[in-house]
Amino acid sequence: MLLIGRPHGALAGRVAMPGDKSISHRCLMFAGLAAGESRIEGLLEGEDVLATASAMRALGCAVERDASGVWSVHGRGVGGLAEPAQVLDMGNAGTGARLLLGILAGHGFASFVTGDASLRSRPMRRVIEPLAAMGAAFTARSGDRLPLAVRGRDDLLALEHISPVASAQVKSAILLAGLHAAGRTVVTEPLASRDHTERMLRDMGAELTSQTLSDGRVRVTLEGQPELRARRFTVAGDPSSAAFVLVAAALRADPEVVVEGISVNPLRSGLLTTLLEMGARIEVRHEREVAGEPVADIHVRAAPLQGADVPAGRAPSMIDEYPVLAVAAAFARGTTRMRGLGELRVKESDRLQLMAEGLAACGVTVAIDGDDLIVEGGRRTVAATVDAHLDHRIAMSFLVLGGLGDAPVRVGGAEAIRTSFPAFVDVMNGLGATIAGDA
Repeated sequence: MLLIGRPHGALAGRVAMPGDKSISHRCLMFAGLAAGESRIEGLLEGEDVLATASAMRALGCAVERDASGVWSVHGRGVGGLAEPAQVLDMGNAGTGARLLLGILAGHGFASFVTGDASLRSRPMRRVIEPLAAMGAAFTARSGDRLPLAVRGRDDLLALEHISPVASAQVKSAILLAGLHAAGRTVVTEPLASRDHTERMLRDMGAELTSQTLSDGRVRVTLEGQPELRARRFTVAGDPSSAAFVLVAAALRADPEVVVEGISVNPLRSGLLTTLLEMGARIEVRHEREVAGEPVADIHVRAAPLQGADVPAGRAPSMIDEYPVLAVAAAFARGTTRMRGLGELRVKESDRLQLMAEGLAACGVTVAIDGDDLIVEGGRRTVAATVDAHLDHRIAMSFLVLGGLGDAPVRVGGAEAIRTSFPAFVDVMNGLGATIAGDA
């Protein structure tokens, strides 16, 4: 699919974001491990999350959606899932696939996991290695890539794992396996990563603690073999989806754009922090808590942005937002340096390289220095065609750039947007953008 983002004028209006993708995956999976029926409101119904719903059905859970959009999951308890009769196809869902491996590791049957071409190219070693140390067996393609076979165990060993990277996916996979292991499973990270897993498991009855060590590392400890309680979940709005609206609004909102009910979890708010440092006129109002997650309404008015030096330590709190932050940097005065972006190389694509190539095609001065992305702002953009390589965040970022710039941007591979934000075009156009297919 090819979409075109054309230059537009002022943006205005109120929008609600789709449910958070990370939380939606976890709701379906954790509900499947609970005893009894859970209900989920606000579930993201993008292709990634629907792949997780299909996987949980294949593992023996009744997963249904009613006419009002509320989902129900009849859980089978920790260790109670059934051997799937078919290959579990996770589509493009990297989070879904890696967390699922943690669940499968704790079940004494064989299962097979695959995905689309993008997911099959992504490395799984950082998840496979600790899960193998707990007793699960894996047979994967070269480079520890999908498709792969998992032979789980009913008697997994508890693990103390020191992670070289701050990754919520790795941490969550190990903690999910740790649910099935007698004793304490401990994960130590160099920096705090997203804590949705900890919040949700604790709320469901697991004994789980988190502490920041004197050297800044974060240690999470889980007592194994709990009974998880079924519950009613409400999924907060996705800040990673809201990022595209926020960046466009920060440069073009007049009088204002309001994004309602998005998660403002401190471990997901790096983009807000950075935009404020760049001079954005952003106000966080009506802060409240929804199912254990802090949420708020974000009010944005247009303002000139200034380049910034974004520290590497902020990356875990905004790793998915760097592509659209690079778009904001293209329209800011001066230089923006985004440090420590090595994790972008192992996402749905090599996002660091694709953003640099796409920005350059649009007339933006950009450079890669090691794992840093350097963007010179304030120049006029030119018409360009960008191949998103089926990466949803690359596609949406360049459609936003086309709207903010001086010339249209044609984006190929835009069908990937359906994986996380199916209503993206409608939401943006409803605020005043001009995104359409190739006529």
